Amino acid sequence: MTRPAFVYFMTNKANRVLYTGVTTDLYRRVWEHQHHSLPGFTSRCNCTKLVLIEGFGDLMPAIEREKQIKNYNRAHKVRLIEAKNPTWRDLSEEF
Repeated sequence: MTRPAFVYFMTNKANRVLYTGVTTDLYRRVWEHQHHSLPGFTSRCNCTKLVLIEGFGDLMPAIEREKQIKNYNRAHKVRLIEAKNPTWRDLSEEF
């Protein structure tokens, strides 16, 4: 059985850091970032703002896309975000 998956970008209020992740439960994962439930980079850097989501029909293509994105430089990642979310608004506000 396939399960939808998502690649997503989180940032902090100043848009200074970018985190790229993959999940099959976007709502839960964003909540974990916003409430600092798990220790790590996003907690230390206060990455609570969801700025990009890419949906996939299955986990494996999402993982491949995450790996591809993680090899991009920051400028390329910024272009990806700004192509779909030019104002960097917090997409989780729509949840």
